[in-house]
Amino acid sequence: RMREVDLGCGKALLIKESGEFHAVGHKCPHYGAPLVKGVLSKGRVRCPWHGACFNIGTGDIEDFPGLDSLPRFQVKIEKEKVYIRASKQALQTQRRTKMMAKCISLSNYNLSSTNVLIIGAGAAGLVCAETLRQEGFSDRIVMCTMDRHLPYDRPKLSKSMDSHPEQIALRPKEFFCTYDIEVLTEMQVAAVDVKSKIAVFKDGFKMEYNKLLIATGNTPKTLSCKGKEIENVFNIRTPEDASRVVKLATSKNVVIVGASFLGMEVAAYLAERAHSVSLVELEHVPFKKFFGERVGRAVMKMFENNRVKFYMQTEVSELREQEGKLKEVVLKSGKVLRADVCVVGVGAVPATGFLKQSGINIDSKGFIVVNKMMQTNIPGVFAAGDAVTFPLALRNNKKVNVPHWQMAHMHGRIAALNMLAHGTEISTVPYLWTAMFGKSIRYAGHGEGFDDVVIQGDLDDLKFVAFYTKSDEVVAVASMNYDPIVSKVAEVLAAGRTIRKRDVDAVVFLSFRTGDMSWLTGKGS
Repeated sequence: RMREVDLGCGKALLIKESGEFHAVGHKCPHYGAPLVKGVLSKGRVRCPWHGACFNIGTGDIEDFPGLDSLPRFQVKIEKEKVYIRASKQALQTQRRTKMMAKCISLSNYNLSSTNVLIIGAGAAGLVCAETLRQEGFSDRIVMCTMDRHLPYDRPKLSKSMDSHPEQIALRPKEFFCTYDIEVLTEMQVAAVDVKSKIAVFKDGFKMEYNKLLIATGNTPKTLSCKGKEIENVFNIRTPEDASRVVKLATSKNVVIVGASFLGMEVAAYLAERAHSVSLVELEHVPFKKFFGERVGRAVMKMFENNRVKFYMQTEVSELREQEGKLKEVVLKSGKVLRADVCVVGVGAVPATGFLKQSGINIDSKGFIVVNKMMQTNIPGVFAAGDAVTFPLALRNNKKVNVPHWQMAHMHGRIAALNMLAHGTEISTVPYLWTAMFGKSIRYAGHGEGFDDVVIQGDLDDLKFVAFYTKSDEVVAVASMNYDPIVSKVAEVLAAGRTIRKRDVDAVVFLSFRTGDMSWLTGKGS
């Protein structure tokens, strides 16, 4: 059982499990979700919004997203009364940064050598650096990024487009100074010599390393049509891109190419600000491959009710300009759309081109191949995040690419632990969310190749749960307006249990109507 209790100057989450009491912070440090509405299971609580998990005994974060842990409070039982002792500061901040080591002899280092080099400063790179420090690593750590900013909350570029870089920073500048995590901004690695353990930068600078993490993420695909170089055509890659699009789109005509997560989130964000928003997509329904046709149609209807116009089963043949700036988008169907701004969201490719001659194993699609410990085929070289394929235990160790924010965090942690020779294998359930018009779809599992979707609830009312099945087995779940069912299923899958299709068909209707999800916890393989 979980209960939110008010201690006067703040609240705590009081938990009773197996006869023992625990008290921790009541808000998820990621985005502030009320954990009392989450899922309690075998010594940890899972956030109802985005799936982060916290140990109820220590408050430590065990699965992601987010960087900080929960504060832990003292609990005492006297004469059948429960007493909680907590500091006012912890009650007010509702977060705790784990203890970290510092670099013990930074001044002794040659500028061109480091113990750990991290290429990329997204979630995977930052979590790797922080985990090393949390584990007592006191040698030099250098992160390098092509970006001009310190690590920031990239999902907000499409969900909250006019955020300033400082508002979405994952850590303040002082944090990196305090814990001796060096970040080289606007620095691009051009090649890696794994035999000499040297990274060569685009400007000619060379850096020796002992351990290497490659977490370069992906590069957005661009249009290949005539006029693609015209001004006011954007791939949203940086906070500057996002804020520039918002500024140019206000009261103007916007065309978005691609009903991807990025494309749809940008369309939703701009719908109230722009004069018109048109979305061009090759498929006949958005999100069909990911959420299935029925959920895709329900989402499409929500967008249409918010003045977004869809042009489906077509693509862009030409971009036309007037005085150097975008004026029209011409579709292969012959339709001509007025456009002051165009946002391209047609997918991405792994940013691994610089590794082609390195000897690091890369598959036919450009993804870095790693094992369960995030190790590449080269000793001392690890890879993490959107640019890798790794064995997913949930799908019988099939090598998959999971370009989710939560997964990048976990990859970074596992890579760090194995740089320190802990022998830790990755074990997590993919979890993602998308936000559009104030509503969220939450999703857990890996539904690639699903052959059926079992839906309960009301798609028209946007209150539903969808179970994605392959043969007889549930491989993923999505929901809208029905928390915490996705976090509940994620806990079941994380425990190694299998949910069969027949169980969903028979029981989910009753569970949905009553809110009782207890039937899920007893299912075994």
